[in-house]
Amino acid sequence: MEQFKKEQSMLDGMIDWVRAIDKNNTVFYANKKMREDLGDDIVGAKCYEIFCRSKRCIDCIAKRTSNDGEVIKKETVYNGLTYMVISSPILSEDGEILGSVEVFRDITNEKVLSKSLKEKNKKMRDDIAFARNMQKRMLPSKGIFNGINIDYLYEPSEFLSGDFFDLFKLSDDLTGMYMCDVVGHGVSASLLTMFVRQSLRNISKNNTKVDIILKELHKTFLALNLESDKYFSIFLAVYNNKTGELKYANAGHNSIPILIRNSEIILLEAKGYPICNIFDSVDYDVDSVILNEGDKLFLYTDGITETKNGDLVEFGIDKLIEIIKRENNILSNIKTSLKQYSHIQKDDYAVLMAEII
Repeated sequence: MEQFKKEQSMLDGMIDWVRAIDKNNTVFYANKKMREDLGDDIVGAKCYEIFCRSKRCIDCIAKRTSNDGEVIKKETVYNGLTYMVISSPILSEDGEILGSVEVFRDITNEKVLSKSLKEKNKKMRDDIAFARNMQKRMLPSKGIFNGINIDYLYEPSEFLSGDFFDLFKLSDDLTGMYMCDVVGHGVSASLLTMFVRQSLRNISKNNTKVDIILKELHKTFLALNLESDKYFSIFLAVYNNKTGELKYANAGHNSIPILIRNSEIILLEAKGYPICNIFDSVDYDVDSVILNEGDKLFLYTDGITETKNGDLVEFGIDKLIEIIKRENNILSNIKTSLKQYSHIQKDDYAVLMAEII
């Protein structure tokens, strides 16, 4: 007890309540702050009487500390305020447990703040879940669309994705399709994917030329006046189901689209600048290829090829092509291979497979 008495002056200077309790649950010391707030008569009273109780608490931490020497924490409510109580043993010089000392810290404001944050976080999670559901609902339906059979994979790394693709009808003969990769993840990236979707659909009502559509998209993006770190890449194509011609242009999309023709793999390489605010005006080169019945156009984002294993080795396009060459269940094989290659998905990825029928 001598050591404890030496420390009393320090305890009297604390703004928290501090009290010492013997093994019989009698308070033999209370610091200045506790006596000022609750009265001097708390010394000599039973520890539970301060809370207007007639018997010891069921979860009495003072008793547990006195018996076992445990340091224990618990929360308790008194006069509408919430306290964090920490109980520590009082030891004699030879290590015998003589009782316990309890520190009461008022955490009412923290509890109110925590509750408020939890409520706000729940609302945010609900809003993000709603946005994710909306984003997924805006993907094209799997199946037949204007002479094209559509299937795809869509795997956000977070709740919301910066990868997006779409197919839209320009006329009875012409179908637009694209694969887009917005820098970053989360809410801001997903909002940009929605901007791309709506802008392309609006622009293509009056334009069917791939390069003109991209130029207009770039101009519309500049009007947003966003920071320079907000940009996206996009591969855009227009397919003519009468002639079989696919015209395409690449705005900085580094995942080379793949044409699957029987056992042949054809890379649709094209270069172009991403949609960003660095350039006031950008021209895009247009390439074309004739598609035949049974040909498959394979569009994807770099979340696939840049997936890394435990040794930080990227999945790569060669491994992707190997999977494609197996032909059967291409999308299922890709998903399985990626999971086996890396157990943690750090980037969004999307794959669109459009088969000419």
